[in-house]
Amino acid sequence: MLLNRAGVPHVVVPSRCDEEQITSPAAQILAIDRAAAKAQGADLGTYDRSPPCLVLGADTVVALGREIIGKPRDRADAAAILGRLQGTTHSVITGHCCLLLNSAGTVIKEARGLAIAKVTMRQMSSDEIAAYVASGESDGRAGAYAIQESADRYVVDVEGGFDTVVGLHIDTFARLYRELIDIPLPGYIPTKGPGSGKYPVQR
Repeated sequence: MLLNRAGVPHVVVPSRCDEEQITSPAAQILAIDRAAAKAQGADLGTYDRSPPCLVLGADTVVALGREIIGKPRDRADAAAILGRLQGTTHSVITGHCCLLLNSAGTVIKEARGLAIAKVTMRQMSSDEIAAYVASGESDGRAGAYAIQESADRYVVDVEGGFDTVVGLHIDTFARLYRELIDIPLPGYIPTKGPGSGKYPVQR
């Protein structure tokens, strides 16, 4: 969705990576390691690998202080997670890993990057939590919510990139793409930084 909005041509492929098997006590390392494993496990099948062929993996981790908040095991766990996050400011960390492949599918260059946002949620009543969990939006979501859907009504502030919270920071991807290929990301027009007329602080 985010790459479509940015006008970046791409193909979505599955990954053989089981991200839940990758652990780390540090949220930033965990996000990067999982993103790298997703990229390395990409199943390219019969897709065209003519140069430049670049594979992107991304993974998002939620942290409350030093505690990593993963995806809910079930809806009871989702309700418990939201009960802990509501009324707090927590970190959302998205790791990115880009692999440049040759025509044989061998990795010839790699670039990694992190984007971090701070999300402040308002207090939620038990009825609000129950209704949100029942909607199914919590299922399989880091932190048990999806800000790009209806959870934005519970968020009062985002410090950093909104797309970081969604799960892919386009500016970070554009930087990694240029680092690997030394040309701008095709189709992408920056919304921040020189040339856009806006110079917000990126975290």
